Amino acid sequence: MDLFEKLMTDRGPLGKHSSIAHGYFAFPKLEGEIAPRMKFRGKEVLTWSLNNYIGLANHPDIRKADAEGAIKYGLGYPMGSRMMSGNSSLIEEFESQLAQFTGKEDAMVVNFGYQAMSSMIDALVDRHDVIVYDSESHACIVDGVRLHQGKRFVFPHNDLANLRKQLERATKLVTESNGAILVITEGVFGMAGDMGRLKEIVDLKKEFNFRLLIDDAHGFGAMGATGAGAAEAQGVQADIDIYFSTFAKSMGSIGGFIASNENVINYLRYNTRSQIYAKTLPMAFVVGNMKRLELLRTRPELRENLWKVVNALQSGLKKKGFNLGVTESPVTPVFLSGTEAEAAQMIIDLRENYGIFCSIVIYPVVPKDVMMLRLIPTADHTLADVELTINAFAAIAEKLKAGAYSGSLSNISV
Repeated sequence: MDLFEKLMTDRGPLGKHSSIAHGYFAFPKLEGEIAPRMKFRGKEVLTWSLNNYIGLANHPDIRKADAEGAIKYGLGYPMGSRMMSGNSSLIEEFESQLAQFTGKEDAMVVNFGYQAMSSMIDALVDRHDVIVYDSESHACIVDGVRLHQGKRFVFPHNDLANLRKQLERATKLVTESNGAILVITEGVFGMAGDMGRLKEIVDLKKEFNFRLLIDDAHGFGAMGATGAGAAEAQGVQADIDIYFSTFAKSMGSIGGFIASNENVINYLRYNTRSQIYAKTLPMAFVVGNMKRLELLRTRPELRENLWKVVNALQSGLKKKGFNLGVTESPVTPVFLSGTEAEAAQMIIDLRENYGIFCSIVIYPVVPKDVMMLRLIPTADHTLADVELTINAFAAIAEKLKAGAYSGSLSNISV
């Protein structure tokens, strides 16, 4: 079979409905200034789909810093990879600030979070080592695990009893191979919004010899007393061996960082292929991200306002009888029962008639006949936004129950 013909006959679970989904359910275009209200297909919508937890993406101080950074450095400087010709004192200063903020000895700024996580896992382990990871880990972790040429064991999501069994298996293997064990989980799981059981995992270090890597993309900036993340919220920040986050969530930017002890970071600088063989993060982004970190540290009212909105939204939805699953974070999933066709009709109604834009998640991300509406509250939302949304959700839930969204997926037109 011709390769291109094969691609057209097997578009994958997410691409099979691309003919009706593209531009509306998938790859939609939100236009205008980054804010709770933006334009979708020319109409204003109240949007709950922006990873901008504490409202920094379009903060005036941030816009000023971004603009000044671009004027001073352009988007080309520094040229080349960090190792060859792209290092700078400013990046090193930023790394020191990140290390201090997360309570680690050193940090390493990376250009893209997804690539860095996958590449970091590849750099940390060899074929004699064993990886043990949570079954609901983000795709960047899964892709990194796939690169591993040794054994890897997965434990059911947040199942500590099973994790113990996998650690027992891993310990036996590494004893025979003279290898080591790396446990990987997330600080906050981005779909369900629950936290990794970091405290309990750390406690297992008393019985097993392993190092712990967490991806805290959704926890950094939003969780913990100072915003240092999910581990800080659980009181175990000092016990996280390798801390990773992106700048794409609470900081509303691009790039990311790894924080650990000095020797590990120095090793990763010389062995993380996605950073060695790629252009460094442009200086304009470094300047803007340094300002973001400053506001994250010095403006606790931004995080406080986020949680005011989160608590109002989640408590209000629960009072209306909605199932929010096990979320412990700003991530707000709303679980409903229905077919793919009902999910599509419902989201069209929500956007076109109620002026609310949020993401819809269906199988295979969630089980069949389950639909999940995923809301991301931000510090920029208001309590009026919350009230409008809760009322709209109550209305569409009644319609769903009454069968108003029944029909065939093939008959849907957007």
